[in-house]
Amino acid sequence: MAQTPARTLTREGIAAAALVVLEREGLAGLSMRKVAAEAGVQAASLYWHVRNKEELLDLLGDALVADAELPPRTGGWREQYLEYGRRYRALLLARRDAAKVVAGRLTTGPHVLAVLEDQLDRLRAAGFADADAAMAAYLLSAYVQGFVLQEQSPLSAAEAAGASRGQAARAAGDVFRALPAETHPNLVALADDLTDPDMDSRFEFGLQRLADGLAALLRQR
Repeated sequence: MAQTPARTLTREGIAAAALVVLEREGLAGLSMRKVAAEAGVQAASLYWHVRNKEELLDLLGDALVADAELPPRTGGWREQYLEYGRRYRALLLARRDAAKVVAGRLTTGPHVLAVLEDQLDRLRAAGFADADAAMAAYLLSAYVQGFVLQEQSPLSAAEAAGASRGQAARAAGDVFRALPAETHPNLVALADDLTDPDMDSRFEFGLQRLADGLAALLRQR
């Protein structure tokens, strides 16, 4: 007698299949039918484990965090906090459309819970008040997700059409530099700074400023 879908398919298997579809077709191409096909079952079988696509995205979001490596507990809270941000960005950049899956979504899967528990433990141990520790964890997640969303989105129609990000940025810089200085003095003067394609420097600047604000808050406490 054939086994029921509940016995032959697991949530872990669904998540693994969803990761394959996401990498191959992106979030826009992700569907219950395609995930089921990747898992080798009928689409109806998925509903034994996930009721709809939103629950599938929750499952997928947790699976994306499964490979997260926690920073070592060395140095002060700031160094650990910064390293958390850098590693999270690298994790999201490693998979196609990962930021689109997790942005704004608070999943309660085991992998997400383990990371969040570790973050909060470090922040509270550093002396942050409970509400501040919760907010610091949220802000880090929101900053990294938002940055990667912009980082993986086309800078302009030129990049969407096949130009590199650097080429698209230089084209925008040329437009800024050609503006009348009497009406757009700041855009002309800052053309190079505004269109610098070095995303690592941009990310680090924002991450450091976030840590600066939290350090000032901690001193007040």
